[in-house]
Parts: sequence; C-alpha cells; structure tokens
Amino acid sequence: MGRQNFSSGTAWEPLVGYSRAVRVGAHVHVSGTTATGANGEIVGRGDVEAQTRHTLENIAAVLEQAGAKLADVVRTRIYVADINAWRVIGQVHHEFFATIRPATSMIEVSRFVGPDILVEIEADAYIGDASEAGA
Repeated sequence: MGRQNFSSGTAWEPLVGYSRAVRVGAHVHVSGTTATGANGEIVGRGDVEAQTRHTLENIAAVLEQAGAKLADVVRTRIYVADINAWRVIGQVHHEFFATIRPATSMIEVSRFVGPDILVEIEADAYIGDASEAGA
C-alpha cells in the first residue's frame, strides 16, 4: 500500500509543506481547497456561488489525478467566511453530490489565508470495488 502525493502546482504547497491530495491504498484525502485558478488567482471574487463551484471542480480534478471520482467521496468539510451564505453553498454542494450524499460539515471561520477567499473545502474519498457497494 504505497503513498502517492498529488500537487496542484500552487506556490503554497512547497512553502507550507503539504500536498493537494494524498492517496494511500484505497483512500484519497484532499487538502483544504479553494477557488484558485490556473494562474494562482481566486476565481469568482466576491461570489460565493462561483467560488464554491470552482472549488468543487478543483477537487474533482485532483481526485481524477488520484484515480478517484466525486462518486467516491465519503466526507466533505466546508469552511465558510459567512455562515449566512450556507444555502447558496449548500445548493452548489448538492449539484455535485446530490446522489452521493457524503457526510459533511459546514463551519464558519473568522478568516482565510487570503482576503478574497470565501469558501474552502476538504474531501475524503474511498475507492472501493463494486462488490462493496451497498455493503
């Protein structure tokens, strides 16, 4: 059961010493992910719906790199700048996970590392085989 680290290529990863995602066996753990675009800019400044969507797209992309997909996600943790936006954030989460329905939490935090970040999401996935479905 080897360990594989996956990078998004952002400057934060080597600076802080973490990976965008880590796969060990059938488990994939995705670090806190934001709406960071390819050039390192925050996508959807001031728009929590756009940021949530882009964040989940970033998570889907790293899961794919790790050999997983959104359907394999068993838990998400959603950190938000303003809990009053829960309904909008929740609706976007629903668009991605309506039939998957992972365990989740939504927590308001006092601030993020960047002032334009409105939401950050972590995800854990388990890549089981078809015989384990519904077990």
